[in-house]
Amino acid sequence: MALGLLNVWILRRDKKTPYRGKAAASMQSEFEAYGLPVWAMWVTGALKIGVAGAMLAGIWEPMVVRPAALVLIVLMLGALAMHLKVKDPLKALIPALAMLSMAVAIALL
Repeated sequence: MALGLLNVWILRRDKKTPYRGKAAASMQSEFEAYGLPVWAMWVTGALKIGVAGAMLAGIWEPMVVRPAALVLIVLMLGALAMHLKVKDPLKALIPALAMLSMAVAIALL
């Protein structure tokens, strides 16, 4: 999960993918398609990169994993809400649903 988050928010932030909302060409244009300000993208990105860092740190300090998973649950619920808001096809929701499912599993374990 951590590597997936880092991939999306660092390596692929400015690249088009089939999972972007409203077929946006970049992370910024995706947030704009949702009607969100640019600062929301930066806050979301910082939170997701922080979650990824905490999950990686959890290899050595397991007590940080559950709080990180709980933050990710909230973020993924928001992501799903945004995809539904702009009526994206089901395919675009798959990564958020997968991350949400894994975060819920981690939070419950």
